[in-house]
Amino acid sequence: MVESNETIQGKNGNNFMDDEFDDGEMSFSELFESSMKELNVGDVVEGTVLQIVGDSVIVDVGYKSEGMIPISEFMDESGQINVKVGDRIDVLFERSENENGLIGLSKEKADRQKVWNNLEEGAVVEGRIAARIKGGLSVDIGVNAFLPGSQVDLRPVRNLDKMLGETFQFKIIKLNKRRGNIVLSRRVLLEDQRESLRKDTLGTLAEGQELDGVVKNLTDYGAFIDLGGIDGLLHITDMSWGRVAHPSDVLAVGDKIRVKVLKFDREKERVSLGLKQMTPDPWLSVAERFPTDTRVTGKVVSLTDYGAFIELEEGVEGLIHVSEMSWTKRVKHPSKMLNIGDEVESVVLAVDVANRRISLGLKQVERNPWEVIGEKFPIGTIIEGQVKNITDFGIFVGVDDGIDGLVHISDLSWTKRIKHPSELFKKGDVVRAVVLNIDQDNERFSLGIKQLASDPWQTILERYAPGTVIRGNVTSVTDFGIFLEVEEGIEGLIHVSEISKEKVESPKDFAKVGDTLDAVVLNVDTEEKKIALSIKHVADRREKAEVDAFLGAQKSATSNFGDILQGALNKASEKDQN
Repeated sequence: MVESNETIQGKNGNNFMDDEFDDGEMSFSELFESSMKELNVGDVVEGTVLQIVGDSVIVDVGYKSEGMIPISEFMDESGQINVKVGDRIDVLFERSENENGLIGLSKEKADRQKVWNNLEEGAVVEGRIAARIKGGLSVDIGVNAFLPGSQVDLRPVRNLDKMLGETFQFKIIKLNKRRGNIVLSRRVLLEDQRESLRKDTLGTLAEGQELDGVVKNLTDYGAFIDLGGIDGLLHITDMSWGRVAHPSDVLAVGDKIRVKVLKFDREKERVSLGLKQMTPDPWLSVAERFPTDTRVTGKVVSLTDYGAFIELEEGVEGLIHVSEMSWTKRVKHPSKMLNIGDEVESVVLAVDVANRRISLGLKQVERNPWEVIGEKFPIGTIIEGQVKNITDFGIFVGVDDGIDGLVHISDLSWTKRIKHPSELFKKGDVVRAVVLNIDQDNERFSLGIKQLASDPWQTILERYAPGTVIRGNVTSVTDFGIFLEVEEGIEGLIHVSEISKEKVESPKDFAKVGDTLDAVVLNVDTEEKKIALSIKHVADRREKAEVDAFLGAQKSATSNFGDILQGALNKASEKDQN
């Protein structure tokens, strides 16, 4: 601060005293003060940097006192000081001298003031997004301005934080200098740019044209591609020659891709695009690359009720039908054999290029076991296996890997009357059986259990010739006769007409199950496995035997009546046989 009656060093370094001036002339202090600028608070003036001291910058603005500005106002974003002694800068006059004789100056406020002076509604400015605030973003354009969330982009931006620190151009859509409010829009500029691009694109767009675009949005059915002011739809079916589960498997928002225009409706401004059409159709040469009977390897990409789809290469898939998965197993669902992602080897069965179908076989990779089963198990071979299944008509026995043999109910026993195989067997039982027949064409393997033993009916005549008297237990009584067990598993029938000489209304009135009866063998049919018995013939025999016994008693009084009776019955039997 300069005071009167003291020595003052001028700009040229000379010292002057007030009393050196003549009376009547202006004193030096008055002359000095008159040469100082008149400043009002809020004025923006130009000054010169005199010194940089500590954390302050001393600036001369032509006023009677210098000003001091915090050095922080001269630091850039990296913290570097961007001012030096001698620089001329614009500053804002904030206040007169303080207790130290320095005036208050501000570079930042001067910069903001200059910005405000240059701003007007509708102007395009550049700014950096500084912070996220309620309803939008704060943008530094020299002064703080507000960018509403709806004005950030053409489409709503879900994550505004990712834009922090980015620099863009904006348009001032509202300006209130008195309140210090500025509202910006980036969307307006983008719409203008898009409209300009749209007109240019529509002017040159044509079907078959190849264009560069940017993935703008993804949906379940495809992707929208920005071609430059106009969007085209890339349908999911046109993304790849291969299988695409979802567009996100192929593309991501923001990807730059080259596509082909498949269809263009100029009136509706609708564009259909293709990505796979940028490469040759692999099906054009699939017949040459995958001939019939070729072994191929691929990845399981889909499972259905009827089979599995195998990707042989991008865009080429083949189907392994469920019937072509196993020679021996009944595959109810492909998932029992394969899983998605599995690498499998198969054989090409047929190629239908027109319908884009390749039929594959999984079981054909190995030799059909039915072709060799006869060599391993010739007819007559005795096998041992586990009962795998029981049905009304027989039991299935495991013979070889995946091959079951059927023991028909009729081949379970020579003699037993079996209503259901479960009477004799249960699942898991281990049984022995004889190979009876192998039908490779119809894939049938026949086994027999009763054939392990000889057929008792083959020798039945030796044991029960007609006329033989037998004794057995009643096993069943029906309206037409009585079944009598001749020996274990072998029954004979006493027809109702052979029960008695007298008329029998019902066999049930004559006998019941469990009764023991004597009967005479009338006939044996080994082919039909039937024995005809008679009770009334036993009575006839006994009568004859009694008569013969009586007559014989007269000839030989010493003969035993019992022996005579049995002898008479035997003789009568011999006569019947003759």
